[in-house]
Amino acid sequence: MSSDLPQSDSTSPAVSIVVPVRNEADNVAPLITEIAAALDGRWAYEIIYVNDGSTDATDAVLRAEMKSRRNLRELRHAQSCGQSAAIRSGVRAARGPIVATLDGDGQNDPSFLPSLIKAIEDGKGRVGLVAGQRVGRQDTAFKKLQSRLANGIRSSILRDGTRDTGCGLKSFQRDAFLSLPYFDGLHRFLPALFRREGLDVAYVEVRDRPRRSGVSNYGFFDRLWVGIMDLAGVWWLIRRKKRQAVVTEVTPDAG
Repeated sequence: MSSDLPQSDSTSPAVSIVVPVRNEADNVAPLITEIAAALDGRWAYEIIYVNDGSTDATDAVLRAEMKSRRNLRELRHAQSCGQSAAIRSGVRAARGPIVATLDGDGQNDPSFLPSLIKAIEDGKGRVGLVAGQRVGRQDTAFKKLQSRLANGIRSSILRDGTRDTGCGLKSFQRDAFLSLPYFDGLHRFLPALFRREGLDVAYVEVRDRPRRSGVSNYGFFDRLWVGIMDLAGVWWLIRRKKRQAVVTEVTPDAG
């Protein structure tokens, strides 16, 4: 069996929540409590924290939380591999057909998770991705300017119809995500890539919050030139997409 397939049994969750973290020890427990408050009694779910090479007490906090939360899992990267790699590790390990993601710093409000998940369900297979769109941004003026410039350039080139791809709050079909071409920085271009696969993208406005504790570990574009190269690569992928062949096997008695 392919390692990309989730385990399938009677206890498999309907939804997997994936949270990439690096050095977020003080933010782990409060965010888990909020996720549980948003989802308890609504879906069978699991929470997967991907510990991306943390050097603080993130692992210890997660181990303590797992003792009282049977639906909480921790995956660990031996060294930091970046946000895209952490998200992909979590999605590969997810057992739910629907995956929702949010950042581990507390800026993404888990109370919006039900709206994101329900939008995927209501899409009945047509909607591949639901992207959170932040209102009331709580970042510094410089980060807001960076975000506006990056989103403006991306939107003008890819024409993905999305004003904010930097929001960590997203939900999507697990299998569709794993079929996308993987590269470092993938999470910043999901709307364009899902549309490339012929799937619809829906949007939910979400409230942004100040970071609870610590400092940012993942930049919006991490390195400017890497972001530009990624953008060029996604543009090339979209232009090179070929029409899917519709194949029918012909039998001797077919009319």
